[in-house]
Amino acid sequence: MTHVLIATDGSEQSLKAARYLRSLLDPASLERVSVLAVVRPLATVPFASDFGEEEHAARQAEDPGGYSFHRAAQEAVERVAEELKDMTPNVDTLIRGGAPADQIIRVADELEADLIVIGGRGKGAVRAIVLGSVAYQVLHHATCPVLVTR
Repeated sequence: MTHVLIATDGSEQSLKAARYLRSLLDPASLERVSVLAVVRPLATVPFASDFGEEEHAARQAEDPGGYSFHRAAQEAVERVAEELKDMTPNVDTLIRGGAPADQIIRVADELEADLIVIGGRGKGAVRAIVLGSVAYQVLHHATCPVLVTR
């Protein structure tokens, strides 16, 4: 049986990573899925940057102090979890604060994940720079296999 950790940053790429996992794994081999979002301390940009951007902006306009990064992160993990709920009944969501790569690696170790799934970003020459951030760090420092999708 397999325990998969999927990291989401609220982007469409994260959702695509979850969809790719659906096509890759046989549900019978999947014991558990954990969906993780990491909110950076003192975040200065909206968490959900790709999907739900208009809704996020509208909520912030209605109540600037009430719509938090934590709530945006919760919505992101729930959206990814919803994508996978029919594969296994054991889909849980987690939100952590801190440096994304560090937290993804730490959670994978704590949960004894068999695989980390993370979306990569960027195209062409820029991809090396962008992938050099969170996905690159996770890819090179995790103790379990890492699947980077694009």
